[in-house]
Amino acid sequence: MNKKNSTSAVSRRSFFRKGAAVGAGAAGLAGPVSAQTKFDRSADVVVVGAGASGLPAAIMARDQGATVIVIDSNHDIGGHAMVSGGRIPLGGGTSLQKKYGVQDSADQVYLDHTNHRNREFRFGDRDLIRMWADENAPTFEFLLQNGVIFNDVAPSIVNGGTVPRLFIAKPYSDNLNETINGSPGSGLVRHLEASARAKGVTFLLRHKMTKIVKDKERVTGITAISAGKEIHIQAKRGVIIATGGHTANVDFRRMFDPRLTEEYQTAGEPWTQQLADGELAAIDIGASLWATSNVANEVGYSVTKTIHIGCRYGYRNLKWDPKSPMFDKAGSSGLSVKDFQDVILVNQIGQRFWNEVDESYSFLNACLGNNGNLGHGFGTNAKANGGGPIWAIFDAGSVQREGWDPRPPNVVPNVQGTGWFFSADTLAELAAKISNPHQLQPMPARVLEESVARYNSFVDAGKDADFSKPSPRFKIQTPPFYAAWSTPILHDCLAGLRINRKCQVIDIRGKVIPGLYCAGESAGGFALHGLPRVIVFGRVAGREAASLKNQPA
Repeated sequence: MNKKNSTSAVSRRSFFRKGAAVGAGAAGLAGPVSAQTKFDRSADVVVVGAGASGLPAAIMARDQGATVIVIDSNHDIGGHAMVSGGRIPLGGGTSLQKKYGVQDSADQVYLDHTNHRNREFRFGDRDLIRMWADENAPTFEFLLQNGVIFNDVAPSIVNGGTVPRLFIAKPYSDNLNETINGSPGSGLVRHLEASARAKGVTFLLRHKMTKIVKDKERVTGITAISAGKEIHIQAKRGVIIATGGHTANVDFRRMFDPRLTEEYQTAGEPWTQQLADGELAAIDIGASLWATSNVANEVGYSVTKTIHIGCRYGYRNLKWDPKSPMFDKAGSSGLSVKDFQDVILVNQIGQRFWNEVDESYSFLNACLGNNGNLGHGFGTNAKANGGGPIWAIFDAGSVQREGWDPRPPNVVPNVQGTGWFFSADTLAELAAKISNPHQLQPMPARVLEESVARYNSFVDAGKDADFSKPSPRFKIQTPPFYAAWSTPILHDCLAGLRINRKCQVIDIRGKVIPGLYCAGESAGGFALHGLPRVIVFGRVAGREAASLKNQPA
């Protein structure tokens, strides 16, 4: 996956060349101008991305009478939402809230999500949040009307709100070929897909957008690649960017936080990647980014601790089932940690660096620290950035207490060079085995042995003198010993393209780019976690892109 990321991610030189219009402030916002483009296909609205924002956008545009083409680079629909928890906290007085006697209003939704005491929303664009609040209830009813089924239980309070709003979608079916991994998110996207197809939306899968086509006045379409062939698709009314964000594009995400180097896992993979396709294409024609400080605000779900260790893809809400059609790409399921008292976490040189049971950004910042990387080297070998891998170290006693089975398909042990899980009869042998694309240097056996011995002394003393882990409980002393990949995961995209209340993309001069819309994690301005923001903005983008009122006279 590192190779895939490196080939997919835009190079620094390429990024600044492609985005020169952004930095140079060239007159007229220089970018791809293709008045002579010969289109192969045509629709009123073209949606790029078939996930939790693209599907509502497509349906809403059809409901307005527009013809719609949706493209997606994956072989199937759903995006990251397919493997999500299906958690949809939308309020404002929905029919399901009323069923359970919950009183709510759009104003209360707005107040809850602009409360300055809530750090997650403090830096939000209030125009966007106002629109989002007003559209909460209509969007929830839209989901019900288009087939989404929710668990019939009373809603709960989340996101620092004051009113119960959270409902969870039911998984679409028990068939992993339909749901990919049985996640509740399938109950959102599969029903929306069915509705979209029934309403006449055209889907073009395995189509990757490479360019937004724009003439002197407005966006007129896109260019995409499919099976090595270039295809031009006309958008008579508008193009909607719903490509899912940028977590898998290393160079792009490092604009917001330089620490987010290639070793960090990304949520939703290997099912889908978020490669910043939409953002880059929009930047090519002068689009602006928005609310970028939210990424490094140390709140929310930009970076999360993994609870599935010893596997490449440890998405916190997803444990890969061996029966999933994606399991061959996932490689292993991982071991799910119930109690971090059962492990210690060490960096690439075998040192403990923080309290293992901590879930806060203090823990994440420690993981993102230099962690033994002194930045030595010359030319391409010099690498001071990057915290390096984090390894969970444990023993046979831990395995017994946690009820783990440290064998395939849960883990693939002792793969030299590309491994995520190692075992040995001694700590010295374990350190010698650890080898990984992100392990910049061999782990010194002596350091690992000393780290374990020191931690064991803390268990005897009942106090962690180094990092204040509460009452260390278990020694690491019984062979075999294990090392499991436990590096944090990049989760939500909390910054993206600047949009207005109509989800129209705004350029670096503060002007609307006619014909271009954006929704979902590719859009910036509102750092709300998960599905509720992307669904609402997708529905609004579809309505506005299809509206004849937004078209040139």
